[in-house]
Amino acid sequence: MRLRGTGMLSIDECINLLIFLFQLRNLLWSTSKHDVYLMQNYSVMHWSSLLGKGEEVLNVARPLAPTMKYPGSASQALSRVQISTMAVRDGLMAAGGFQGELICKYLNQPGVVFATKISNGENAITNAVDISYSPTGSMRVITANNDQQVRIFDAKSFVCTNHYAFPWSVNNTSVSPDDKLLAILGDSPECLLADAQSGKVVSNLKGHLDYSFSSAWHPDGRILATGNQDTTCRLWDIRNTSQSIAVLKGRMGAIRAIKFTSDGRFMAMAEPADFVHIFDTQSDYGTCQEIDLFGEIAGISFSPDTEALFIGVADRTYGSLLEFNRKHYHHYLDYVL
Repeated sequence: MRLRGTGMLSIDECINLLIFLFQLRNLLWSTSKHDVYLMQNYSVMHWSSLLGKGEEVLNVARPLAPTMKYPGSASQALSRVQISTMAVRDGLMAAGGFQGELICKYLNQPGVVFATKISNGENAITNAVDISYSPTGSMRVITANNDQQVRIFDAKSFVCTNHYAFPWSVNNTSVSPDDKLLAILGDSPECLLADAQSGKVVSNLKGHLDYSFSSAWHPDGRILATGNQDTTCRLWDIRNTSQSIAVLKGRMGAIRAIKFTSDGRFMAMAEPADFVHIFDTQSDYGTCQEIDLFGEIAGISFSPDTEALFIGVADRTYGSLLEFNRKHYHHYLDYVL
């Protein structure tokens, strides 16, 4: 697979990503080849390549008052939230904040349906949010926080249905394609696999040398990829987790984001700045294209149809959204400015 660069949205187009943070989170999400959601200062923006313009979806600088009241939920008004992470799936957007906030919004409705502070401790950042389905088919929002807890919210009632505690800050969670297993990573070299319903740890993945920040599941549900501060991404076959089956090296920094295409053919991993690596899974991850850019990386996302890769760049001068398109007549990616 070769990605061919097809465009860059400039600061003049109001899509710059000026986020001055110690470590950038996943602040970009593609729901189609033509629809991308990303952060711009205190706004979540929707960029449409068909219309050639961006539109504000959510402004978190102003007070946020939930439009709905759900019995049993801890919804409350929030103000001036600094977004730390976000996810978009099936019409629902969930965003976490640097003070332990969680905000949920239906994209086809005005306002937010749910907002709360799920953690009030010092350094209570919501490190990651994930939108998934339970084995029974109900949508849920899963949060990972610095207070060492993973929380699961029902996406209809927005009641916290479960919370699991761990001995270290949780930086990332991801749910297996069959919605049965939960990968849990944080301020530990060990990564955990837990039952997604009970939170019971069923496996301990050992091999990384530092803290972990990202994970992703291959669509076949057998391979889990984990990204670590030790500058590596490890691949694990969950049928035998005694050791990783491959170690993929980054160039300079921690592996902060990992994504698979929906067909499982390619995997992208991003460092904090400058480098995104795309691996061909059919070559046993032996074939790789490296995208060398300038600036801190605010997020990566493949379009659901696998035709495009989007990269958010957070830089005062070169802040932008990059789009790379898949070339089918070569089995690699091409980059053209």
